[in-house]
Amino acid sequence: MTETDETAPSRSRVTVGDGPEHRDLAVLRRPGESPGLFWLGGYRSDMRGTKAEHIDRFGATRGLTVTRFDYSGHGESGGSFNDGTISRWLEDAEAVFATTSGPQIVVGSSMGGWIALLLAKALREREECHRLTGLVLIAPAVDMTHDLMWQRMTKAQRANLEATGLHLEPSPYGDEPMPITKKLIDDGEKHRFGANLIETGCPVRILQGVEDAEVPPSHAAALVERLASDDAVLTLVKDGDHRLSRPEDLDLLRRTIEAVLTAD
Repeated sequence: MTETDETAPSRSRVTVGDGPEHRDLAVLRRPGESPGLFWLGGYRSDMRGTKAEHIDRFGATRGLTVTRFDYSGHGESGGSFNDGTISRWLEDAEAVFATTSGPQIVVGSSMGGWIALLLAKALREREECHRLTGLVLIAPAVDMTHDLMWQRMTKAQRANLEATGLHLEPSPYGDEPMPITKKLIDDGEKHRFGANLIETGCPVRILQGVEDAEVPPSHAAALVERLASDDAVLTLVKDGDHRLSRPEDLDLLRRTIEAVLTAD
């Protein structure tokens, strides 16, 4: 069944940056009530993926605003992927978030989980914690440029990255390798939480597959320990992989968001 013009999400563009940093971001927004749902995708994913579409349908059934977008260099947005850094993609997220109104539940997948926590940090520093009703993080790849990329490279791979500025990592999802730039690795150091405590000021719900080879369960468990001041809950999916996009995984995601919505 296709959606009518009245029920389909509206398309728009958000402009970010000046001069050589200028890029246009593609945004899909479904109108509705608050709190809205704000989607942050993963590294090389886009806003039309399985989980993002599922969240949009959930928002439609509940009459909630749903905002999703593509980072620069991703999907339908402008810019080159290899120009991307955590600083750049966080700036994208902040620019699109600024177009929303009222409180939001931010749902971040993989790298989007790290971006979500950095967005929460930025909002807290601006004394805008009231804009967050909760964070739902799916296999959050916090500090991924160091912990999940650089630390996993061999000495030869690191040397090649330093010399050429680019490492091509085999992808488990297709024949095309995953590019990792030196610019991305270096910039990521500015945003690492490391062992520091993280305070978001809102409930945090983490969904993590036990069989996830990209973001191991121990990574999520360590994150929960750093969320010492927040209402944080980690849910392990015994046979779940990194994507957590099976029907049963999507149902768990829906129920998790529902619980945040209905919490006192």
